[in-house]
Amino acid sequence: MRTLKTFDLVRAETEIRRSRFIVSLHRVDCEDAARRFFCEVRKEFGDATHNCTAFIVRTDGNPIERSSDDGEPSGTAGAPMLEALRGAHVVDCAAVVTRYFGGIKLGTGGLVRAYTQAVQTGLDSAQFVRLEEREIWAVALKHGEAGKVEAALRGTGWVLGESTYGTRVVTLRAIIHAADAAKLVAQVESLSRGRARVTCEQTTIAEISQTR
Repeated sequence: MRTLKTFDLVRAETEIRRSRFIVSLHRVDCEDAARRFFCEVRKEFGDATHNCTAFIVRTDGNPIERSSDDGEPSGTAGAPMLEALRGAHVVDCAAVVTRYFGGIKLGTGGLVRAYTQAVQTGLDSAQFVRLEEREIWAVALKHGEAGKVEAALRGTGWVLGESTYGTRVVTLRAIIHAADAAKLVAQVESLSRGRARVTCEQTTIAEISQTR
């Protein structure tokens, strides 16, 4: 599972049998954001023949998925666009494919291929982050030990999150795979001679950088 690396607009254009297909991709965090993005693109390309849309947004349950053919024959635009997002394992993403008709009809199969290709062209030019489940573990210890333990954890390669500095206690946070929990606890106990308190605070979805 992955999503666009930033909330910047991704846009690409392709020409198929004289029709222009302009794909606009945007990272979104909810259905309302996707629909606002669709309105912006439709306003920008108000003279286009079609502005077909698709989006996938994560929720606590099943993802929300919607698509629209915007006047193209049923199932030839929005559904292929949505399938292209699914096939690329992309979520939290809204796509608009703007078509300027070039005078040559593509037929049902041609339209499916064209809208799929348009989305794929945009995905090929985008940068992504992987979305992976991680656990956030809190390491609470005295100020005098915090620097040594933090340096050791970073040296081991753990990803550290936000630290909290209280009057007597510093809380470091390590973002790890669940399978690494026992290893983290053992390392902290060894470094602090059992004086640190290590607890799992929550499970989260972490963004892991990648180029594609």
